[in-house]
Amino acid sequence: MTTVAARPPAQKAPRRKRTSSGGGIGRYILIRFALIFPTIFILVSMVFWLMRATGDPITAALGGRLGPDQLAERIQAAGYDRPILVQYFEYLGQIFTGNFGTTISTNKPVTDVLLTSGVATAELVLYSLVVAFIIGIPLGLVAAYWRDKTPDAFLRIFAILAYATPVFFSALLLKLVFSVWLKVLPVAGRASTGSELQMQLLPGKTGIYTIDALQTGNPAILLDVVSHAVLPALALGLLTAGVFLRLVRTNVIGTLGADYVDSGRSRGVSEYRLVTKHAYRPALIPIITVIGLQIALLLSGAVLTETVFEWKGLGFQLAQFLTARDFVAVQGIVALLAVIVALSNFVVDIIAAVIDPRVRY
Repeated sequence: MTTVAARPPAQKAPRRKRTSSGGGIGRYILIRFALIFPTIFILVSMVFWLMRATGDPITAALGGRLGPDQLAERIQAAGYDRPILVQYFEYLGQIFTGNFGTTISTNKPVTDVLLTSGVATAELVLYSLVVAFIIGIPLGLVAAYWRDKTPDAFLRIFAILAYATPVFFSALLLKLVFSVWLKVLPVAGRASTGSELQMQLLPGKTGIYTIDALQTGNPAILLDVVSHAVLPALALGLLTAGVFLRLVRTNVIGTLGADYVDSGRSRGVSEYRLVTKHAYRPALIPIITVIGLQIALLLSGAVLTETVFEWKGLGFQLAQFLTARDFVAVQGIVALLAVIVALSNFVVDIIAAVIDPRVRY
């Protein structure tokens, strides 16, 4: 008689713990937000030490216009005769409380300069991004549709030229053609004198000329404001349009080789529909991820663009204060630009993480 050995009871496989995507994105947001503060700290510190390498701001700005006694009195009153480390930590404390000091050349609070000029630069950057999207994305789709053909070759050359051409050169060229030769667009400024006077009288003016022009209810003022913004936005927007064109082209071509696109092609879906419907949206994800970097590029290009077109934003004021060697104002403007770039990258990272879950894991 044979006995059958009893089999041990089957053990259940341990259940895998489910991880919620909310925890992943929450941790990602916290990490990205925490990185804002060291970024701003490093940039502000670098500007402080580089500016002070040439001496105190009073001597740099007024050294040739005041006598030795008056200069020493101003230096002592401003506290620049104290140890440099004391000045550094005091400056960090002032920035933390929102006090950026007073400009040396104009004797105005730096905060007022940042508020009035910051909205002008924000308006120009927004216009430039609109130009970059309008030009870069459709032309990128066209280049992908006609890939490796004559239209694609011309558009790739255009993208390289748009990105590689110095922004001051394209600004001067646009100004020469449309303002001097054709006389169809204004030469400089954000609006004509009459329009500015009417917008200044508004009780709830914002400093953003497009919004203020709409508040006046006068179509002529709105047209005047938009016409002044065309050339600066075009000069600055072309810089980013070239990047968007190449990104869209590359990613659409890559998406067109995916399995689901091949499946649609086998079912007789036209190439035009594949490009505009199936491959278009996935190609926008890389653009969203680089918008933060492009905002930093636009802010750096705004210095030259605003100077050429006398667009009185942060870039224009920065050039003026650098010429006057007003280091207090320069430090405040650079600190604000650092905050804008850091926050822009943070917002773009969050948007990219929401759209594409692979970013946060």
